[in-house]
Amino acid sequence: MQDIINNLPKLAKDKHKENKIFFTKLKKKPPKQLDYIMQELHEQEFRKTDCLDCANCCKTTGPLFTDRDVTRIAKHFKMKTQKFIEQFLRVDEDNDYVLQSVPCTFLGADNYCSIYEVRPKACSEFPHTDRKKFQQISNLTLQNVAICPAAFNIVEKMKERIKL
Repeated sequence: MQDIINNLPKLAKDKHKENKIFFTKLKKKPPKQLDYIMQELHEQEFRKTDCLDCANCCKTTGPLFTDRDVTRIAKHFKMKTQKFIEQFLRVDEDNDYVLQSVPCTFLGADNYCSIYEVRPKACSEFPHTDRKKFQQISNLTLQNVAICPAAFNIVEKMKERIKL
């Protein structure tokens, strides 16, 4: 798995132009069944992919924390919201709450998340490949294929399946 993760940025870069063209066309004329196709491709990939073997998303990027995430996770730690923010988060250039540093503070050496049951929405939905109206998040997907081997595989299968 580590070889795949190490090669992923180069693979994604090599496919970037092709993917960008594909997603531009997809945005203009998404197939009627796109949500169903994406759900199917997502499920197929995650039947054979175990995120615990990788956790590259947790090691290299940090999620956005919504106000609801912050409240829920602070409650989990029995902390005041402001104390949780001060200890773990910072405000980024887009005025969003993000982790102070990566890898994620809550990621264990075994790739398990210590707050899995209350993790941020962005984490529970990552890599967003089964999201409704998938064509609307093409820029995010272009970033995610360089981070997540499953997202990379899903996009490759998607290009085979959907002819634009």
